[in-house]
Amino acid sequence: MLWIAIRMLTGDSQKFYGLLFGIAFSTLLNTQQLTIFVNLIERGASGVYNAPEAEIWVMDPVSRTTEVNYAMPSTALDEVRSVEGVEWAVPHLRAPASVRSSTGDLEGVQIVGVDDATLIGLPERLLATNKSILSQPDTVLIDDVGIINLFESGEDPIGQRLELNDQRAIIRGVADAIPSFTSQVTLYTKYSQALNYVPGTRNRLTFVLAGVADGETAEAVAQRIEEQTGLKAETREEFAQAGVDFIIQNTGIPTNFGITVVLGFVVGVAIVGLTFSLFIRDNIKQFGALKAIGVTNLKIMRMVAAQAGLVGAIGYAFGIVGTVAFLWGFSGNPFFKGFYIPWQIPLISLGAVIIILAITGWLALRSVLSTEPAAVFR
Repeated sequence: MLWIAIRMLTGDSQKFYGLLFGIAFSTLLNTQQLTIFVNLIERGASGVYNAPEAEIWVMDPVSRTTEVNYAMPSTALDEVRSVEGVEWAVPHLRAPASVRSSTGDLEGVQIVGVDDATLIGLPERLLATNKSILSQPDTVLIDDVGIINLFESGEDPIGQRLELNDQRAIIRGVADAIPSFTSQVTLYTKYSQALNYVPGTRNRLTFVLAGVADGETAEAVAQRIEEQTGLKAETREEFAQAGVDFIIQNTGIPTNFGITVVLGFVVGVAIVGLTFSLFIRDNIKQFGALKAIGVTNLKIMRMVAAQAGLVGAIGYAFGIVGTVAFLWGFSGNPFFKGFYIPWQIPLISLGAVIIILAITGWLALRSVLSTEPAAVFR
């Protein structure tokens, strides 16, 4: 009987392809939008991910993320170093600035100052250079996404001279960094050099990055730092989550993407429901004939479930493949750099497909279950 159900479904090619399109489109829209949403809000933690050595981030109590921060006095560094369980602690500066390129273009940038001795705070990977290049005077490294924003397509940034608050800066390397939420140009340099680039204020130490001694946990040491210094100390995971939460709480991104996902679900229900209803209506005589020869309602339900399962499996597969193809096709776009599909999202899309098929299948099945076998012979 299941084979008969499949033959009935594929025999009407227009409705069969219409059902596939509805499921595939809904799956593609939901999966693609959820993927972009998750990767976009994770950009709020890019500053934490780009400093992989830091196990603990110490900051002023009012600081919230790597972008929303308040500077501390330089004495905070020595206070953190004096806490038991801290193996090392280095200064870290993050501040906005305006840069003028050699062609006269003006661009807002983020200056990141890393420890002079250890260079802790730099991204893990550098392109076409090494970390020792920062020992040269006036040297800055630019993130790879910033190249596109600051220079024309195809222009080599290496050796380019920039003007940073009346100070000279020379780009001598490129950092393979995770872009920030705003995709702002980021320049990396030594902490002592960064102090010359940012406007002079009394307090300019943005963060203290700390490592944990053997036998200690990051959570315990962070709590000890807070108790002893009065500063806020968060582990790498906690501070990264704070950046994500800040975007969720202070932007309209969750609402906008949520509306799109809901619309994708509603469109899927509408297209699949209408097409499935038309398919059942056009085949009502065949179902009636089957009931007339003794096929029970339970077997009819199994036949419709098989039809829905076939359409759902194929349409879902097309939708997931379409999402992968979309991300692959835009992988060269800096906006989509590092985007991936979390394993939870395909499961969410699968659940949505099952719900769509359950709703539309039940609505379409009601007319079959209420059909009298004798109506076929009238």
